[in-house]
Amino acid sequence: MKTISIINLKGGVAKTISAANTAHILATVHHKKVLLVDNDKQGNASKLFGLHSYDDMSITDVLTNRSARLVDIIRPTQFAGLDLLPANMTLLQANLQIMLDTARQRETRLKKALQTIFGQYDYCIIDNAPDINISVINALAASDYVLIPIKVDNFAFDGLKELKEQLDNTREEINPDLCLLGCFVTCYQNNEVNQQGEEWLRTQADYPLFDTHIRRTEKVDESTFASTPIMVYSRRCGATLDYLKFADELLSRIDVLSNSDKKEG
Repeated sequence: MKTISIINLKGGVAKTISAANTAHILATVHHKKVLLVDNDKQGNASKLFGLHSYDDMSITDVLTNRSARLVDIIRPTQFAGLDLLPANMTLLQANLQIMLDTARQRETRLKKALQTIFGQYDYCIIDNAPDINISVINALAASDYVLIPIKVDNFAFDGLKELKEQLDNTREEINPDLCLLGCFVTCYQNNEVNQQGEEWLRTQADYPLFDTHIRRTEKVDESTFASTPIMVYSRRCGATLDYLKFADELLSRIDVLSNSDKKEG
């Protein structure tokens, strides 16, 4: 199982949209078995698939309850091959609770939980909050790869340096195999600002850039109100076509890295 964290310290850059739609495409187009982990207290990924609830267990239980079984918490979506580990606002309190709990290691709880279902999925996509809290550190500790969505505006690159430092720290102290797979531009508009933003990223060796960008379209916002992935809501819109190409490029990059690791091994 390849585990991928989607993260940016800046909000409003389409992290959840990208995580949910990439997971959906991997499951329904590429026929992969995919687990989508909602690791944001807002629970927007859970809401998108109609699985937000305070009555059922959530990622909070995975992180705070030693006896909680991941297989009992994961929920199937309405799409074949795609399951969800939901989240809700209790994750806010869970982050505080974990920090106060010194009885067991705090940073690797999600990783250990995911190891119990390792052979059941091809991919695990983690949608993270725009923060570096203990639940996000758990996600990085459990991940093989990191993706950074970027919306080009005046504040687009705020926090990138700090995020890169956190990735480096996680790699050094907890997860030596963590790899920044790349950045990709979201909410793209064909104007000078977006073109210049992409050009700048292409010059930054620390932030490898995907060739595919995700075009801005109102259909994406509409799909959230319809609580359905963009490919279901509008099969031919620009964002759908872009996410399809992005998933292809994502799989290609992972395949190249995996083959490279095998040769080195």
